Amino acid sequence: MYRIRWIVLLSVLCWSMTGDGDAAAVEKKPNPVLPNGWRVHDLERPVPTVVVPGRFAGDAPSDAIILFDGESLDAWVGTVSTNKKKKYNPRGEVLWQVRDGYMEVTPTGDISTRQAFGDCQLHLEWSAPVEVKGDSQNRGNSGVFLMGRYEIQLLDCYENESYADGMAAAIYGQTPAQANACRPPGEWQSYDIFFKAPRFEGERLVQPAYVTVVHNGVLVQLHQPFLGPTRHKKLPNYQPHAARAPLRLQDHSNPVRFRNIWIREL
Repeated sequence: MYRIRWIVLLSVLCWSMTGDGDAAAVEKKPNPVLPNGWRVHDLERPVPTVVVPGRFAGDAPSDAIILFDGESLDAWVGTVSTNKKKKYNPRGEVLWQVRDGYMEVTPTGDISTRQAFGDCQLHLEWSAPVEVKGDSQNRGNSGVFLMGRYEIQLLDCYENESYADGMAAAIYGQTPAQANACRPPGEWQSYDIFFKAPRFEGERLVQPAYVTVVHNGVLVQLHQPFLGPTRHKKLPNYQPHAARAPLRLQDHSNPVRFRNIWIREL
């Protein structure tokens, strides 16, 4: 009896090792297909492009477009104004002051990038004036206008309250920031902005603009939709526009400073 059992056991082992069995002949099933058409762990799927990160937080990565390096304003243009009483700039020159590695707002109008952008990652650093003057909206006020029309507010909100949708890192006139992460006046602050431009099909809005904002390392806007372009004391309303447009920095008659501005196209 034991001999018969050993013979049967050896036969089974030999059958498994030789691969003559039907189970060994079954091919490995392919991985399932994801909604985007690629299989899970697909070896044919393109790998990410190599981007060399900056050495320190805030440093521009290798694929960034430098908009301000602390010296040159060549990436910018000014705003034409023939009003001799306010922000006179008949040639539309960039008349903001550059010194000590930063540029400072002067009452000569907004400045815009020469290059147009759509979806992007934007990094900039800013500082409210050391000498505190005014309160609420009259203290260290400026703005970052994505595509020249979708504003993220800059405001010295350190121990300075204003209306919620007009404080620092707010989608101006629409959505307040989730936290007030402002540093004291004169200290450098950072915005990291991730922007998805709106999509239009003819005259119809297909998808609104979205933004995520990190202020001094604090997440304050998470994939928040713009209700439309920024309007002062009016309801926003989308109108079709180009897929790309210049970035704009606001002259709000306060000497706000900027440095280390770079952008990545997404």
